Amino acid sequence: MNLRDLEYLAAVGELKHFRKAAEKCFVSQPTLSGQLKKLEIYLGVQLVERNTRSVFLTPIGEEIVKTARTILADAASIENMAATFSDPMCGTLNIGLIPTIAPYLLPMIVQPINEAYPQLEIILHEVQTDVMLEKLNEGILDAGILAVPIEMKGLGEIILYTEPFYVAANNQHLFATKSSIKIEDLKDETLLLLEEGHCLRGQVMDVCSQTMTKERKDFQGTSLETIRHMVSTGIGITLIPQTAIDYKNLIQNSSIKYIPFKKPAPARRVGLLFRKTSNRKVCFEKIAASIQSIIEKEFSVDEVVEVLSVKMKR
Repeated sequence: MNLRDLEYLAAVGELKHFRKAAEKCFVSQPTLSGQLKKLEIYLGVQLVERNTRSVFLTPIGEEIVKTARTILADAASIENMAATFSDPMCGTLNIGLIPTIAPYLLPMIVQPINEAYPQLEIILHEVQTDVMLEKLNEGILDAGILAVPIEMKGLGEIILYTEPFYVAANNQHLFATKSSIKIEDLKDETLLLLEEGHCLRGQVMDVCSQTMTKERKDFQGTSLETIRHMVSTGIGITLIPQTAIDYKNLIQNSSIKYIPFKKPAPARRVGLLFRKTSNRKVCFEKIAASIQSIIEKEFSVDEVVEVLSVKMKR
């Protein structure tokens, strides 16, 4: 048994597909399948159940994969420890971002961070909050960028920025004539929300909980862009975080009006999470400082408003 065997098994456990697992491990499918068969013979137990339609781990396979992921994370940590001993800003870093942050933050930060730290290979993963926390805990991800606070032991947190919510409404809506909106103004409005699993859904519901806002039950969006397009048709309103509005190409949509809230504006805090046991803390701190600087430059002082942070629902 060696680390490569465990890597194959972990890939099959994650992807539930031999070909995709082989591609992830940069080997042929017969090689991966053959090595897993040898591992099963060596251990004396069946790890993977195969049929013509699906592939999945057996119960003992699931348990072994949990340990295998820890072992692989520890092995990667040793390699990174050696690489970062002389330079903390080199090596490979796996960072997860939630879907309501990734499309808007990444275009602002990827190039500046790559230019600032050319020896650092950052691999980005777009995942929802629950999946991100699971992968952080298993060592698959080194850090995650998401809405905070998060109640989970063993994680460190660096606040990156706080962004206010805006009301997004069709330009024919009554709100389109307003320069600002109070939360109470949302009473009796029809609200368009993301589907279950997105933390932003819970945050928007928290903001609107004190009003009689109605959720449109016959529609739940898979992304902010889907929600945005539906708002443009006039079937409802939604709340959009600032970074998803001010990104240069998005604010050009003339069919939607974005209206700020009166102070204190409801907002979400975005942070970078990492395992407290990680040896990459210096690296996380430098990346966080870069993101903070970029956000400060991207959003002028005139755009800064007094905000009321919303506790995230998971």
